[in-house]
Amino acid sequence: MTSTIDAGVCGFIGLGLMGMGMAKNLLKKRQHHLIIWNRDTGKAQDLATAFPGRVTVAHTPKEVVSTAQVTFSMLSTLEASAAVFEGPDGVLAGTGPSTAIVDCATLTPERMAEMATQVEEKGAIFLEAPVSGSKGPAEQGTLIFMCAGDKALYERVAEDLDAMGKARYFLGAVGAASRMKIVVNMTMGGMLACFSEGLGLAKAADLPLEDLLEILDGGACACPMFKLKGPHMLRRSYDAAFPLKHAQKDMRFAVELGDKLAQPLPVSAAANEVYKRARQQGHEDDDFSAVAEVTVHHDKQVNGGAAKGKAGRA
Repeated sequence: MTSTIDAGVCGFIGLGLMGMGMAKNLLKKRQHHLIIWNRDTGKAQDLATAFPGRVTVAHTPKEVVSTAQVTFSMLSTLEASAAVFEGPDGVLAGTGPSTAIVDCATLTPERMAEMATQVEEKGAIFLEAPVSGSKGPAEQGTLIFMCAGDKALYERVAEDLDAMGKARYFLGAVGAASRMKIVVNMTMGGMLACFSEGLGLAKAADLPLEDLLEILDGGACACPMFKLKGPHMLRRSYDAAFPLKHAQKDMRFAVELGDKLAQPLPVSAAANEVYKRARQQGHEDDDFSAVAEVTVHHDKQVNGGAAKGKAGRA
């Protein structure tokens, strides 16, 4: 029978685009008291205000980990993860034999394995649990968790994962979940880049783009991502649900993994270059659908760069 940490103290580190929604769902659907830390203390205070008596704002990641029975971490980059994990008042500094760490970031398999080793050397347990889904699913509690590492910890936090997501998978030893997440995001990034090229070709051929969206949605190419992102790409409206810089990071991780495994990835390598060009044009903090600025709206670039403004660029 699955054990539960309900009514216990749960830690959460990282309240960005994804982490805030995840933490809110833990508070709404479980009975935990949350101890939280975020680099932007204002976000942490906002969460504490929204759930009076249920949230403690910690001064350091070390305080979170040393207090909580289980700590979830959701940090966006390798650099942010390393700083928070290994800093003098970081996660490792608070890790001991009673510690349990669940890391939900998208990192390289090698980095996840290194973190797991560091945690286990302190007598603690580790689960990697990257997610499929962006800001909306994080807020709605419909993420998909890909997990690997300590199986007992996976079972221990099952109800917490279910509070934040609609599905979860245990894939084996640490590294397997990160590899699966890289494959998922590579597929997604490649699909959107190709979709964007299709829009660009239709535009160049003087075809009605709204009709193209309807034709694609009515046939075998229909998918939720095209239906969601297509209208925003036509309007040049790129409020970030999944920042382009993170999409490109994941494409890079995929190409690197392919190199290590001698697995040809010509399409994904080409797509990675398109996302890199979008970053060069100033779209790294926009939604990854801003890849359309390279393939669809390139005729509206100003002096070789993007026009100013995050949404509705002129």
